[in-house]
Amino acid sequence: MSYAQIAITAILLGTVALFIWGRPRYDLVALLALLATAVAGLVPAERIFAGFGHPAVITVVAVLIASRGLRNAGVVDVIAGWLSPLVERPQLHLAALTATCGFCSAFMNNVGALAILMPVALETAAKQQRSPAAMLMPLSFGAILGGLSTMIGTPPNVIIAQYRADAFAQPFAMFDFSPVGGIIAVLGVLYLVLFGWRLIPGQRQGRPSAEEIFQIRDYMTEARLGETAALLGQSIANLPELEELDVLVTALIRGEERRPAPSRRTKLQMGDILVLRADPTDLKSFMEIAGLELVGDEELSPEHLASDDVALIEAVITSQSSLAGRSARTANLRNRHGLNLLAIARQGQRVRARLDRVVMRAGDVLLLQGASGAMPDTLSRLGCLPLMRRDLRLGQNPRVLAGLAIFAVALAVSGLGLLPAAVALTAAAVAMVLFEFLTLREMYDAIDWPVIVLLGAMIPVGGALESTGTAVLLANGLVGLAAGLPVWAILAFVLILTMTLSDVMNNAATAVVMAPISVGIAQGLGSSPDAFLMAVAVGASCAFLTPIGHQCNTLVLGPGGYRFSDYWRVGLPLEAMIVAVAVPLIMWIWM
Repeated sequence: MSYAQIAITAILLGTVALFIWGRPRYDLVALLALLATAVAGLVPAERIFAGFGHPAVITVVAVLIASRGLRNAGVVDVIAGWLSPLVERPQLHLAALTATCGFCSAFMNNVGALAILMPVALETAAKQQRSPAAMLMPLSFGAILGGLSTMIGTPPNVIIAQYRADAFAQPFAMFDFSPVGGIIAVLGVLYLVLFGWRLIPGQRQGRPSAEEIFQIRDYMTEARLGETAALLGQSIANLPELEELDVLVTALIRGEERRPAPSRRTKLQMGDILVLRADPTDLKSFMEIAGLELVGDEELSPEHLASDDVALIEAVITSQSSLAGRSARTANLRNRHGLNLLAIARQGQRVRARLDRVVMRAGDVLLLQGASGAMPDTLSRLGCLPLMRRDLRLGQNPRVLAGLAIFAVALAVSGLGLLPAAVALTAAAVAMVLFEFLTLREMYDAIDWPVIVLLGAMIPVGGALESTGTAVLLANGLVGLAAGLPVWAILAFVLILTMTLSDVMNNAATAVVMAPISVGIAQGLGSSPDAFLMAVAVGASCAFLTPIGHQCNTLVLGPGGYRFSDYWRVGLPLEAMIVAVAVPLIMWIWM
């Protein structure tokens, strides 16, 4: 091996190890890999940052923006409204919801489709008195499966299509993925609806509902200011104990008046009743310092903590959220974002530790209190998704049709080869903004910047893997190990290897790494590179064994109350079925 081959191999091994470890985050790992290849002299200086202008990166950006436009137009909301009559028929409704999520994910960001339909699933589970665990994992897997069907359905497909263009001067077209990916998606949804949900441990008995997890009386206390209270005449902002202790004033009751999330400038009067969220130990200390009197809380309900101006909402932390890995104190939710953190649920159970010290994780469900008008923007800025159903925009059909028309024209222009996909979809994204389907701020918020950084950084690294001859070297080594095996067995090996990597590292990074290796294997065997590229495309998107392999899986982890092992129980038979179906299909269509 040459110096360049040894260097890129060491960089890739270190990168994969860091991806699997999960620290630092994958976008920073990708930047480290890019810098390492630059320092090692494996990428020309003028090409180091060329990946950020790569057509695959531009296409992903455009799809994310156009997806937000479709969401704002109410496209998925209308579809969800059509499904509402099926609520009384649980199995049929689960099938329709999962299929709808898969169909939407074929043409828009799968996380976006899941984010809209997840509250519908939770509401349905409550009406049917079913566990949300029985619905959310099939919904997540359905969103991932739907992305297999088109070039824009998932970033790995975009990467593979563009890699083919770079290597063979002809990209995969918009629907070239459909014969294999579409059939897998349909069979996968059938598996999930008929059998998969039954493999979730404990789902028949059900997991606690949100109302059961967040019982107000379990963590709220009412305290009255008597004649001797030390707080009389003081404002809430001037209570130093509130900063030192884990005590939060969530509402103030003054006579018949109720004030959720009262202003910190409010002066306290005798007879005021404070509704407090507090750690039990800190509450005792605070009551003694302030001279407060406990009062009965039998009448305490969520209505005490919300009003027309103050919202009480559950939100799930996404893997890109700025809250992941931080505590409420370090995030300064109250002062910086105007939010009161009332409770945290993790894997279906309320966290009972001192909240200001709990380090939040992706998948945690937060019960938050804040201003109603600012809540959507605040949650979006923090990278959290609300677990409540938005008002359906059923009366805006002209807007829905206009949004669909813009997107359909872009797909048609790209599919007919009149314009490259990156250009056509960018035009659709710009049109969405010009026709006010989304604001400029929403346009930038729609972009999943960590994924864009990952792609922009890893594409030159993948190029170095190929330009140094390392991809061919690794491919020849694998072909040598598999000497004597039929082509279909080696194709299955590539598919399974890609699946395995995708379960523990980002799927886009998996596609970048495996694409040149798979082409090298195909050339070493004298077989069709298209077949092996298609195997990589399928495998990179099939992350069903862990909650960390795909953002959709992470999103449902907390609301569904799942454990790590629940994923492979449902996902392993699904992946086995995909291998059994995909290999003969790829051999038939692409060999």
